[in-house]
Amino acid sequence: MKVITPEVGGICQSKQGRDKDRYYIISSVEKDGTVLVTDGNFKRLTTPKKKNLKHLRLLPEKVESIAVKLISGEKVFDTEIYSALKNYNYPKTAENGENE
Repeated sequence: MKVITPEVGGICQSKQGRDKDRYYIISSVEKDGTVLVTDGNFKRLTTPKKKNLKHLRLLPEKVESIAVKLISGEKVFDTEIYSALKNYNYPKTAENGENE
């Protein structure tokens, strides 16, 4: 089994808490075994959610364009993150092409 390590731009799914089953993009990896995650909608880049790694399921997918911007310090918009996660968090609306 391949071990997935948390990295900036990686996609993860919450396993516990009020936000269970919600998908996020990792915006920062902390030294104490936690990560800061954002979804561009409820948790924005200005106020990311701090999550313990044991409460997350890390996916092998990564959003390269957002990861490069986050690492280099460029401006990333919440709409970019929301769009990248739309297929994960809202699968029915994304398949049908409907808007919220």
